Amino acid sequence: MPDAVSADNRSLAPLPIRAHPIVLGIALFLASETMFFAAMFAAFFDLRANHRAWPPSSIHLDVLDPSGGTLLLFAASVVMYFSTKALEKNRISAARRWTLCAIVAAVGFCLLTVKDYAADIAKGITLQTNAFTSIYFTMTGFHLLHVIIGIGLLTAMLIAMPSKAIRAHDRAGAEAMTYYWHFVFVVWIGIYTSVFLIGK
Repeated sequence: MPDAVSADNRSLAPLPIRAHPIVLGIALFLASETMFFAAMFAAFFDLRANHRAWPPSSIHLDVLDPSGGTLLLFAASVVMYFSTKALEKNRISAARRWTLCAIVAAVGFCLLTVKDYAADIAKGITLQTNAFTSIYFTMTGFHLLHVIIGIGLLTAMLIAMPSKAIRAHDRAGAEAMTYYWHFVFVVWIGIYTSVFLIGK
């Protein structure tokens, strides 16, 4: 009889929380964003498979600036790892310096992307030019939007870092923002490889 009672008590015991709701929420959001970008990658490779010349001979994309942007996003992702580690040790000043470095690198990426867009438009390459430019501007444009949102999140994290709120629940808010930023970098690796390396 005591064994049955103890079994009932165990069945009623609350389950341990595996992840904070904020972290779970960002994980689900990033899963949906992964499907969103996966659809664009599928469209890109479907168009590539059905066009003899891809990109068209009239389109010459500069690889130098996107390569520099890739290095900037890589640096931003690395320093955010150090920022997270510093925050875990309650080294707020160091965490803020690392986060600020990530923001500067991200802004640099945005400036390079806008510079590329301006150069493309000056050469008459626009969203309406052909199928390649349509998917090119769509993929890189939506990614740029995600980078801008990421800059906003990192800025909010930078400002709120000294407060107890950002460090509550094992720094769940900071963890969620960092996951988003790493996602932005991983998506760019896919775009850079597909459009500027394989797609050439």
